[in-house]
Amino acid sequence: MPVSTVSPPRRSRSSMIEETRARLLAAARHAFAEQGYANTSMDDFTAAAGLTRGALYHHFGSKEKLLLAVIDQLEGEVGERLQAMADAAPSSWQAFRRRCQGYLELALVPELRRIILQDARAMFGDVPQAHQSVGIAALQAALQGLIDEGVALPAHTGVTARMLYGAVTEAAFWIAEADGDPPARLAMSLAALDKLLTGLLADPASAFTSQEPPHAMEK
Repeated sequence: MPVSTVSPPRRSRSSMIEETRARLLAAARHAFAEQGYANTSMDDFTAAAGLTRGALYHHFGSKEKLLLAVIDQLEGEVGERLQAMADAAPSSWQAFRRRCQGYLELALVPELRRIILQDARAMFGDVPQAHQSVGIAALQAALQGLIDEGVALPAHTGVTARMLYGAVTEAAFWIAEADGDPPARLAMSLAALDKLLTGLLADPASAFTSQEPPHAMEK
């Protein structure tokens, strides 16, 4: 039989670029989670991806911008997980409560604790602004829904969402501190969160009569 001379289709330049970016992101994400951003050698993790430091600079510009790209990826996944928690809740109030609880529980997930709650704080002082805006918008929309239903008292949702987001993120940073006891701090933070959220309710007694226990995010 004649041997086929048809060559396999060549990949497009855009697909090769995306593949290289994905390999760098995956290698950096693993290295940052295991060693921390400050202790990660660019040469080591680019070699682990089968690439060079030049590839990192070409696709991301710097190690710091690569960290931001990893945070972007993780924050996208966090948003999906928080939304899934909210969607699974039995009521709009419990959905709001679970979203807030879920962000605190991030501190028990090693990868998220190290990269988002420790390294991002050390490098940038806070969660990047774009992700703050997304989180605040989600809380504001949920809070407005609760007010419309009569579950929550009327309030300025923009201000309230910002205040609540700030309280939850600061507590998450505290839970994640390297010298702390994350499970104990999480338990204290969840108890404080329920007291804080109670102040939003039109009828606090009825809202908590059938509350389910918090479920920690998968570690």
